[in-house]
Amino acid sequence: MGRSRNARRRPAAAEAVVERVDGGLAELIPDRERARAWTLLIDGAPQSHVDLDDPAYLSFEYQRRLGHVIDLVAPPGKPVHAVHLGGGAFTLARYVATTRPRSTQQVVERDATLVQLVRRELPLDPNARIRVRSVDARDGLAKVPDAWADLVIADVFSGARTPAHLTSTEFLDDVRRSLRPGGVYAANLADGPPLAHLRGQIATVADRFAELALVADPAVLRGKRFGNAVLVASDRPLPVAELTRRAASDPHPARVEHGKALTDFTGGAVPVTDLAAVASPAPPASVFR
Repeated sequence: MGRSRNARRRPAAAEAVVERVDGGLAELIPDRERARAWTLLIDGAPQSHVDLDDPAYLSFEYQRRLGHVIDLVAPPGKPVHAVHLGGGAFTLARYVATTRPRSTQQVVERDATLVQLVRRELPLDPNARIRVRSVDARDGLAKVPDAWADLVIADVFSGARTPAHLTSTEFLDDVRRSLRPGGVYAANLADGPPLAHLRGQIATVADRFAELALVADPAVLRGKRFGNAVLVASDRPLPVAELTRRAASDPHPARVEHGKALTDFTGGAVPVTDLAAVASPAPPASVFR
């Protein structure tokens, strides 16, 4: 039965694409449930899911949560200026281009070989205003003009860990410089018990932004398992009520923490500077099984 369904959806069965890139072994695995959808893995770790027929479809939980943030940055359909630190398969840039036509975007993806692979196998819409820079995320951010961005998204992983130099107050100073007044910063963070990295990142972002919210699976927040959390920040009040409603209605519901509850969650963690910064913890092998 599964075979006949796949035959209807895929006249010719797609094959996986496997190539060595700068960051490791890249695999593009066809999604057998969606005709032109693919999952990108690097050294076995899932990085992105893209549906070329429906770029507004977000499969991964954390990307759905970042999609909610994108939806709430400005009125529906209004073009935005967005910076994506970390490209993967350009899932979120495609989402912005589809849901907010005429948006102008910059993607910073250090792995130039990966960029070539994705452009070849999963081409971007030629009409989308998406510029890709193959440089280090912090170097690419430094080239963004002052007060240019409505949105900066940080989703950078090297060997399944966020590099240390993208976790500090100095890094956030450049994020703030690039954002327009009222602009939004969103970061995909990964951590597990005892959540020391996550607590430290909340304290770091709180040192530079007045308004914060954290979106995560309740089990991750309770320190029961390793997982992703999306940290959202701005210098103006965030749409917490609507973000909470959307996160709760997802297939895998998430909780939103903000205000005193989020401050209490840090447990006295202190802001991280460049001198003290370390990469996020490596996920346990069981996460990708």
